[in-house]
Amino acid sequence: MRDDYTILTLFEYSTAAQLVKSKLDSEGIDTMLMDEKTIDSDPLISQAIGGVKLLVHNNHLEKASGIYNEIREYEKSEKGEAIHCTKCSSTKILVANTQRKSIFFMLFPFFESRKLICNDCKTIFK
Repeated sequence: MRDDYTILTLFEYSTAAQLVKSKLDSEGIDTMLMDEKTIDSDPLISQAIGGVKLLVHNNHLEKASGIYNEIREYEKSEKGEAIHCTKCSSTKILVANTQRKSIFFMLFPFFESRKLICNDCKTIFK
């Protein structure tokens, strides 16, 4: 990977990556995709290699991050309604990274409860 590019986000498949890349390119932001062809040739290895990486030139990283946060999909409730942050009432909610602090959750990660994180204030909640 080149030193003047940073990974903005990861995608499981290249179609979603291409959509975001097209939007950023239209805004004059220099972007590249990494591992796109590998996953297109064998989609089953996407999780093994970490998905398609959307790279953004370091000079445009802040602008690209702002645009991506405006167009990305956020979590919805089971009824399809927006979830609100418990602290700031934002609807920009994502699934939080798992903590896996005990050996039990490392061996059986599917037992760990899903937690959400607000993309605005970074509050983690259930």
